[in-house]
Amino acid sequence: MSTGRVRTKKKACSSDQSPDNLPLRSSGRQVKKKAAEAADDDDEASEKKYRKCEKAGCTATCPVCFASAAERCAKNGYTSRWYHLSCGEHFCNECFDHYYRSHKDGYEKYTAWKRIWTSNGKSEPSPKAFMADQQLPYWVQCTKPDCGKWRQLTKEIQLTPQIAKTYRCGMKLNNSTKTEGSDQCSMPEDLRVAEVSDHWWYSMLILPPLLKDSVAAPFLAAYYPDCVGMSPSCTSTNRLPGESNLVKLEHLKSVPNLTVAGMNKYFQPFYQPNECGKALCVRPDVMELDELYEFPEYSRDPTMYLALRNLILALWYTNCKKSVIVVGAGAAGLAAARQLHNFGIKVIVLEAKDRIGGRVWDDKTFKGVTVGRGAQIVNGCVNNPVALMCEQLGIKMHKLGEKCDLIQEGGRITDPTLDKRMDFHFNAILDVVSEWRKDKTQHQDVPLGEKIQEIYKAFIQESGIQFSELEEKVLQFHLSNLEYACGSNLSQVSARSWDHNEFFAQFAGDHTLLTVGYSTVIDKLAEGLDIRLNFPVQSIDYSGEEVQVTTADGTVWTTQKVLATVPLALLQKNAIQFNPPLSEKKIKAINSLGAGVIEKVALQFPYRFWDSKIQGADFFGHVPPNSSQRGLFSVFYDMDSEGKQSILMSVVTGDAVTTIKNLDDKQVLQQCMTVLRELFKEQEVPDPVKFFVTRWSKDPWLQMAYSFVKTGGSGEAYDIIAEDIQGKIFFAGEQYYSQKNTVLMALMAAHIGNY
Repeated sequence: MSTGRVRTKKKACSSDQSPDNLPLRSSGRQVKKKAAEAADDDDEASEKKYRKCEKAGCTATCPVCFASAAERCAKNGYTSRWYHLSCGEHFCNECFDHYYRSHKDGYEKYTAWKRIWTSNGKSEPSPKAFMADQQLPYWVQCTKPDCGKWRQLTKEIQLTPQIAKTYRCGMKLNNSTKTEGSDQCSMPEDLRVAEVSDHWWYSMLILPPLLKDSVAAPFLAAYYPDCVGMSPSCTSTNRLPGESNLVKLEHLKSVPNLTVAGMNKYFQPFYQPNECGKALCVRPDVMELDELYEFPEYSRDPTMYLALRNLILALWYTNCKKSVIVVGAGAAGLAAARQLHNFGIKVIVLEAKDRIGGRVWDDKTFKGVTVGRGAQIVNGCVNNPVALMCEQLGIKMHKLGEKCDLIQEGGRITDPTLDKRMDFHFNAILDVVSEWRKDKTQHQDVPLGEKIQEIYKAFIQESGIQFSELEEKVLQFHLSNLEYACGSNLSQVSARSWDHNEFFAQFAGDHTLLTVGYSTVIDKLAEGLDIRLNFPVQSIDYSGEEVQVTTADGTVWTTQKVLATVPLALLQKNAIQFNPPLSEKKIKAINSLGAGVIEKVALQFPYRFWDSKIQGADFFGHVPPNSSQRGLFSVFYDMDSEGKQSILMSVVTGDAVTTIKNLDDKQVLQQCMTVLRELFKEQEVPDPVKFFVTRWSKDPWLQMAYSFVKTGGSGEAYDIIAEDIQGKIFFAGEQYYSQKNTVLMALMAAHIGNY
């Protein structure tokens, strides 16, 4: 392993020595004379130009000494020579002399370190290695959720696991844990931090950084620490103290299967010296061929890569029994729990309700047909993971036809040509919205409904076209369909970001109806999982090393990580208390989205009275008599694709959701039957023999259907909400779906929420 070395001789006086390095053998007069000369030297030094780092390619134009060891440390001033460790880390010639010269105060510390390094390591114990190992200050990351900035500690502070887990910007680490001010996190991060992520920074290192107190040390006692990425000066890396290196190596040859106390004896991730042919082992001191192929930039000096790779392997094998609590047994929660369970992780699912499924809730009490109170339609089946699971489970998906006759109250079917014409105008309005928003910021956002009305009026004035009363009603139908897609009245939806997800590739192909219901998929996901029903979560405390989840009955569950699949509406109402509280950034994102609500009504009749008029179509539309009734039973679905059962299902969207909210089920049924009898006025419409009305908005553990971007919001909010917190709290589900989040659970949930 190569290291940078400084080849200076102790007895030689270099031309750049300061006067303090010369022996005092003069009379009092000479002392005074030399003192005067020293003062003159100081004056001359102050007039000298600053020196740059002599390392070729170093970007530091004005180096700063990190050591501050010598009384005459150059700090950020003049020195006869700068010693380079990295582009942002240098020490001056005065501090070099402080440790390297035998008559200086720091020499004993350097020689004591050198003895340990020599007896324990393989690389040369150079002054640069000493400075990097002993004097270079540590960096630590702020643990505040909305900060995460890296800060440099003073060189006197030794970084400990406790400091790393609790550090906040401005924290005093010497005598107290109080912070210097609440605004410390607002201070900008050191510019040197950004450089570290670039490959050139690593290439400019004189010495690779070596880990101290690495968890991998017990696995690698047979190796020189500095050959496997660890510091020889650290006591935890000492290789069998009290024996010579030769004796150590000979002893270890006879103990090839070195194991670690408290760990399964079958876990041996690293080869021991002179050992080979063991499956799934790696050489801790050499990169494997596939590693060299993937990370060629570390081939010249793999020390830093080996240090991190060995640490990761050691961490996994010493604690492979990870535990995760999933909050919520909906589609996202169960899909995630299934994946984690398959990986061998201990998973507990805590569900507030007395059933699994969340917004998937199939009603199987209707004769011969399953009717979803929640999700039942798959929008776009090509490459959709739901389609894949249906294929695996042998579930038939019924392709929904495109025919949708629009029936007016009074019973007349609207001319398809008129419908197509108004559909064209409707989409043209949305195209104008798309053009309008191109140069608009979030602060310039307006409600989608308002912008559509504005564009519509401008078109009427400029074109001189006058739509008929029926055409106006058909336009209202298309607006109700848009509210169905958004889950909200258009007055609440962002004109700038209403279709934010359309900027990314969508699931294409057929729209289908899961005739057997989504619960078939949900039940399969839940098989064999540890699911606790009737356990609503009240708080999640992630302030300590482990996460504590408290449920309503007072039970405290301890785990390493939590996956929250909580509906957006509950987060907005602080149904779960987080400690520390969620960041302002995340809270702002949560509140910038809307918790959309739609309701469903299903009715079973004694016979199929609609067949002769609909002629085999999967659904038909209801043209609203006026804008105030837009969204009130706008579409009716025939739930039996085989035409044997007589069941219709309809949706309530937009302002109509508020209209029926305070009505009882029979009153809602009466309104629905009034509409149906108007649509089929030419014939007798029988009373239903069975029906249901959903109340998602009143469900205490759901309170919504699916989310939308509110006026003034942005699709970026989904990414922000989906961000994990400290690697402990993770989020998944329809409202956390992000194009950056490609895990199956989020992908599935984003497309299972279509009612």
